[in-house]
Amino acid sequence: MKILLISDIHANFPALSAVENFFNSHHFDAVINSGDSLVYGPFPNKTLDWLQKRKAHSILGNTDKKILQLLTGETFTKPSKYEKRIMYTWTAAKLNKTGAAYLRSLPTSLLLDFAADPMPAQNKNQVIGIFHGSPADDDEFLFPDTPLDRLYELARQTTAGIIITGHSHTPFHRIAGTTHFVNPGSVGRMFDGDPRASCAVLSFTADDIQVEHFRISYPIREVVDSLKSNNLPEIYAKMFTAGRKLN
Repeated sequence: MKILLISDIHANFPALSAVENFFNSHHFDAVINSGDSLVYGPFPNKTLDWLQKRKAHSILGNTDKKILQLLTGETFTKPSKYEKRIMYTWTAAKLNKTGAAYLRSLPTSLLLDFAADPMPAQNKNQVIGIFHGSPADDDEFLFPDTPLDRLYELARQTTAGIIITGHSHTPFHRIAGTTHFVNPGSVGRMFDGDPRASCAVLSFTADDIQVEHFRISYPIREVVDSLKSNNLPEIYAKMFTAGRKLN
């Protein structure tokens, strides 16, 4: 199996498109998306349309959940800053019916069995768990330096041998016993000073697991121009350009 791992697209369709173009000659058995597909970038409908057409195994992230709240007429107290809140309200207003329906269909986590035959997988390596934060908490941040003891605790909370997460926007691959933890980083909004899109490719058999991370350049100017044309806060243009979180 060879699977494209993406997360935290944040409605940055030019970055997502660049990822697809980078792997254009490669065949993937599946696409896994660990959530936060929306908000902060100006291309919500194109992003969700891409995920639907590629039949990605997608889950909701924290930004996606807030959009669902807005779509049902609810509100939220955090984030409280004006420039953040307007990105949520603008996204909810721009989302078309197809995108809204797709978003409502997504779960908060997934457990996928990639056994080669119709029988349940006999090896944990064939079971993949998809979470936004962690198996314990959608909002938990996992990093390359998260204590190993914590990873062992989380591994005991799921039957998956491969745990895919997002949320921290930080790529890593770590192993706790026989359980692999993989974060592909953020396709659309990296915070490490390198604005390029981040993603990963997972290759596995019943006996072997390999992960390769990638950083891919994309036309940031398209994002900046679209933010400007939609009268969205200038600070986001600066963030996408710098590859840093500035608020």
